[in-house]
Amino acid sequence: MTLPCLTAARRFDARAHVPFWIGAEQVGWIRASDVPLLARWPDVFDIDSARVTLKPVFNTVDLRSAALGSVIGALAAEGRIPGWRNETYAIRNAFDVPPLAYIERAASRFFGTMTYAVHLNGVVEYADGAPQLWIARRSDTKATDPGMLDNVVAGGIGWGFGVEATIIKECWEEAGIPEEIAARAVAGRTAHVLQSLPEGTQAEQIFIYDLALPADFAPRNQDGEVGEHRLARIDEVARWIEEGAMTVDASLATLDCLLRRRWIDEEACAGIEAVFEPPALI
Repeated sequence: MTLPCLTAARRFDARAHVPFWIGAEQVGWIRASDVPLLARWPDVFDIDSARVTLKPVFNTVDLRSAALGSVIGALAAEGRIPGWRNETYAIRNAFDVPPLAYIERAASRFFGTMTYAVHLNGVVEYADGAPQLWIARRSDTKATDPGMLDNVVAGGIGWGFGVEATIIKECWEEAGIPEEIAARAVAGRTAHVLQSLPEGTQAEQIFIYDLALPADFAPRNQDGEVGEHRLARIDEVARWIEEGAMTVDASLATLDCLLRRRWIDEEACAGIEAVFEPPALI
């Protein structure tokens, strides 16, 4: 049986999308049904049947950001770009390259640009018992995946933050984990998601980490984005993944942890290796 998260992680039809280009680089995917919305800005975009391209006159990061920002603001005011975050994301096809432009986080899926996130597995290993994982339930008011189960800590990497700084920030905001504990997080693998969502395209690289938490520590959310935390057995977590109760991203991060630690059988995760390779489409 193929797990729902593995199917969803690559549920993307390129034929239903138009590539978005800046200069000589494809930087995203725009749904074909959304392209007519951008035709209202002929001074910003060159549009044909093959692609949408930001006009070459916008040849600096500042000019591109300003041009895209005016479009994004108008589309958001019309409800075309939901879930405004007041967070800046960089448009870049690799995490360690200079940005081509900056956009509001909520617009990244409309334009299908590459985003980056950290997911952290909160592991409790008992001296005299089976290991368990802290699992979060997302707030019912979250813009994406409200009420679904998630990793104890998970968050997008905004512009100006590195991976480690994001882990420390998100650990405190989402679970009240102090910096001296958060700094002990150990890197796992990196997952790659390319999936169609109601708000557009998620093209995301997920840096997965494990963090050993003390047996007497209980996470406490600080920013209102988590509804509750629960300490779960490995079999419970595996069942939630199988049932699709966890977000796609959290499922992938948790499976990576369980497989690396040999807490579940690799045969139960047929096809998972594919998500640790970047998709060929972007």
